[in-house]
Amino acid sequence: TRAFGRGAAIGIMLCLGPFNYPLNETYATLIPALLMGNVVVMKIPAVGGLVHLLAMEAFSKALPPGAINFVSGGGRKTLPPLMSSGSIDVLAFIGGSRAADILIRQHPEPHRLKVFLQLEAKNMGIFLDDIFAPENAAALNRAIEQAVTGTLSYNGQRCTALKVLFVPRAHAEMFANRYSEKIDELRVGLPWQTWGEGQSQITPLPNQGRVSYMKDLIADATERGAKIINTKGGVVVGGNNSTLMVPCVLYPVDQSMKIYDEEQFGPVIPIVPYDDVDSIKKYARDGKYGQQVS
Repeated sequence: TRAFGRGAAIGIMLCLGPFNYPLNETYATLIPALLMGNVVVMKIPAVGGLVHLLAMEAFSKALPPGAINFVSGGGRKTLPPLMSSGSIDVLAFIGGSRAADILIRQHPEPHRLKVFLQLEAKNMGIFLDDIFAPENAAALNRAIEQAVTGTLSYNGQRCTALKVLFVPRAHAEMFANRYSEKIDELRVGLPWQTWGEGQSQITPLPNQGRVSYMKDLIADATERGAKIINTKGGVVVGGNNSTLMVPCVLYPVDQSMKIYDEEQFGPVIPIVPYDDVDSIKKYARDGKYGQQVS
C-alpha cells in the first residue's frame, strides 16, 4: 500500500507578528505560507514596524503583485473588517490569548478558519532542595546566573522567558537576596550605550502601556505583602516620558497576587516560596497558560 501526499495552497493567510522578535517569529509563518502558494496579508505591528520596510521593498520586487500585502494602523480598527469579511482562510497570530480569542470570534465561520497560535506563557524556574546543599555551592551559583539570564534577557520580553521562580521556603529568602545582588549588577541604559564591561543589558520597554502594567503588578504585589528586594527595583530612569525601568524582584509572592499567574512580559520577577513539589505540579496543571522550555 502506498500513500501519496501533496501540498496545496489554502487561500488567504492573515499574519500578525510580535514586536519583540519581528523578523524571526513573523516570517516563520509568512514564508512557508508563500512557498505553498498562499496569499498573505501581514499586519505590521504598531511597535517595531519600521523593521519591515526593507522587507516590504524586497517582496515587492521578487513576488507577483498581490502575493503579499501589508496593513498598518491600530489592530482594533484594521483587523475586525478583515476577519468579519470571511475572506481570511488562515490566521497566524503570535501574541496574547485574549486578542486571539477576539479575532477568531470575529470570523463568520470560525469552525472553518485554520489557526496557528503562539501565545503567552508563565514558564517556571524551579529550584529543588538538593541544590542548596553545601557541596552544591558551585551548581547553585551557576543556577542563579542562569535564572538571571532566563528571566531578563530581552528585558524578559520573550515567550520562552522564565516568568516565575519557585524556591524551597527554607532557602527562599537567601536565594532572593543572592539573586537580587546579581540583578543589581546588570547595566541599565539605552541600547547603544556602552559601559566598562559592555553594552546595556536592560533597555527601555516599548511603550508607556507596558510601564504602567509593570507598575500595576508591582503595586498589587506590595499591597498584598511582597517586598521589592533589589536596589531601585521598578524605578523608571530618565523622566516622566521614559520607559527605561530597573528590574524589580518581588518576594515573597503568593497566589493572592496578580504577578503569581499573570504573564508580565517584562522586567518584574516574582519569587515564590514553596513547601512541597506537589504545589508546583498543581500550579503547572491548573494554570491557564502552557509551559515552554526556557
